[in-house]
Amino acid sequence: MLSGVFEMIELLSPAGSVDALRAAVCNGADAVYLGVEGFNARRGAKNFKVDELPEVVRYCHVRGVKVHLTLNTLVADREMRAAAQTISAAARAGVDAFIVQDFGMVALCRELAPTVAIHASTQMSIHSLEGVKEAAALGITRVVLARELPREDIAFICRNSPVEIEVFVHGALCMCYSGQCYMSGVIGRRSGNRGQCAQPCRLPYGFDRFEGKYPLSLKDNCLIDYLHDLEVLGVASLKIEGRMKRAEYVATVTSVYRSALDEGRASDEGKRALRAIFSRQGFTQGYYEKNIGPDMFGVRSTTDGSKQLLQAARASYENVEPSRVPVQFYAIVSATQNIMIAVQDEDGNVSKVQGGMPEPARYRELTQDELTERLSKTGGTPYICTGVRCVIDPGLSVSAAEINRLRREALVQLSALRARSTPVETGTYTEPQKFAGSKNAPVLTVGVLKTEQITQKLRDMAPAVLYAPISEIASHQDIYIALNKEMKVAAVLPRIVRDDETPALLAQLTLLTHMGIRRVLLGNLGQIPLARSRELEIAGDFGLNLYNSRAMALPKQLGLVSATASFEMSLPQIRDLSKPLPTEMIAYGRLPLMLTENCLMKNRAGICSCEGGNTKLIDRIGEEFRVVRDCGTCRSIILNGKKLYMLDKKEELRNLGLWALRLSFTTENTAEIDGVLSAWRGEATFEPGGCTRGLYIRGVE
Repeated sequence: MLSGVFEMIELLSPAGSVDALRAAVCNGADAVYLGVEGFNARRGAKNFKVDELPEVVRYCHVRGVKVHLTLNTLVADREMRAAAQTISAAARAGVDAFIVQDFGMVALCRELAPTVAIHASTQMSIHSLEGVKEAAALGITRVVLARELPREDIAFICRNSPVEIEVFVHGALCMCYSGQCYMSGVIGRRSGNRGQCAQPCRLPYGFDRFEGKYPLSLKDNCLIDYLHDLEVLGVASLKIEGRMKRAEYVATVTSVYRSALDEGRASDEGKRALRAIFSRQGFTQGYYEKNIGPDMFGVRSTTDGSKQLLQAARASYENVEPSRVPVQFYAIVSATQNIMIAVQDEDGNVSKVQGGMPEPARYRELTQDELTERLSKTGGTPYICTGVRCVIDPGLSVSAAEINRLRREALVQLSALRARSTPVETGTYTEPQKFAGSKNAPVLTVGVLKTEQITQKLRDMAPAVLYAPISEIASHQDIYIALNKEMKVAAVLPRIVRDDETPALLAQLTLLTHMGIRRVLLGNLGQIPLARSRELEIAGDFGLNLYNSRAMALPKQLGLVSATASFEMSLPQIRDLSKPLPTEMIAYGRLPLMLTENCLMKNRAGICSCEGGNTKLIDRIGEEFRVVRDCGTCRSIILNGKKLYMLDKKEELRNLGLWALRLSFTTENTAEIDGVLSAWRGEATFEPGGCTRGLYIRGVE
């Protein structure tokens, strides 16, 4: 339960439209986050035009509210010049921070607007202290943590973080770790990493047959009872999700959280308002409380908010101006000089105005109490008077109209000072250096999920690299020691390794070195320092979301030995991608669509049965999605029903500058694996009914 009052922690609200912006500001947000057309993860929101940003920033800064601009999508090479124009214009408009997912955009922001803070979006999938530190080394000053983290992990990260930490406290939860969801993109070309998510997790499914249930639809997050706890942990910012929500929602949720912060507790009335304005059969605190499972799931209510609630919400921001910025007035009323009025805000801005000479009092002289009362009437402005200091000579009179005029003039000038942006110098856009990549035919690499999938035919073909989960290697040491003498074996690391799981992973990495295995394949920033600590070669996997030439510079900068192009790219994009280090692409396999903290098999059966990997998720049209474990953890990976198949396109793929083509085996049995290997050798036939080209041909929106 909340106790005490605290003011230092930031309340950050969404602004998906002009009305939502006003709703957030008028209801007590300390900062807002908003997007402009393109380059943001809520492209379906109304958003803002770039040329509207100066006025938006002025409006917010006058009222003491910071503006964070969302640039949190993957950006293609052909879009980089437009992105650069947005960054430069936003910096000149005075935005306080950029929220970024794409590593290429991080580099571009630093290049063009080095004085503007960069925040790592939750789309970066940062979930550990090591990930936070790696982000900080890239010049990032705040990290938005993955929403799946429990209290203990947040506390550990906050205690040791070199940068600010931001946490989501209210709003929709994605089933998948943000930044690791490819389901909407692969099955419908609407990429969540590109701001076009079609929300497939809100659709009905069944296990092994369609059941019309909602095993992927999480209730909304609500941490209203844990705000003091988060403040004590050292969290810098509390984030409300909802740029796709209407302004009434933003007004209600912001107001309830503002009141809870100011009053030190959440009222029952406020909690009822949260449930009434939007709910999916209630709320959940499952991730924060480390109590995941079926109780976290729900579907949206048919109605959102009563007529009275919506009217009250609109009234809070329509044609109103809450007084929220504290100011002090100073006044001199002397018989020997003109009337002087000054006003000062908490930031040290001072506005001074001068009136006429005071008149001798005929009936009643001006008193300090009277002047204080008149100067304190700041209603209808963004300001609230917290004190008046004045010097008044006796026997003088000043009309109320004159005092009111001077007060208004002083506040108008103060607003102008607060709205003024410090001039920002922006850099010049330059094209990144391009590396053409390999001129040779791509070599073969193979990934397996289980050791028993390593057939004799696979061994005879001796791929350039054999990828296997580190848990499998640790469990079958003799087999992999022998295999490592025939070919290069690389250990695949889980994409999610939380801080309490790090010691076990480090022990496995140490075991690799004793076995003579020198390479790992990883898909998250946080695993890089762990692999470095054991002096292992590091290969970058698809989870890093390397989508453009600027992003490809990062693995080279970090000392990686190879990289994997995003499978959300088209073949022409991969061809034109700069390849400063050996680059591979996945050419065959069931693509991973989601990575979930909730174990789907355990949620279904009540016991963990994810070892077998035979579970199927069935959608409304009968499409099957296989569910497997992620590298020996109890996290679920939802695989695409159709297998990606590019084996009949080998001649076309050899012109893309790639080092390797990867065959990714997940649910295949040994006969199926040998059949694919034969196809690789020249017997490939594409079967449209059971296979897909993924996004390599059609691309994403």
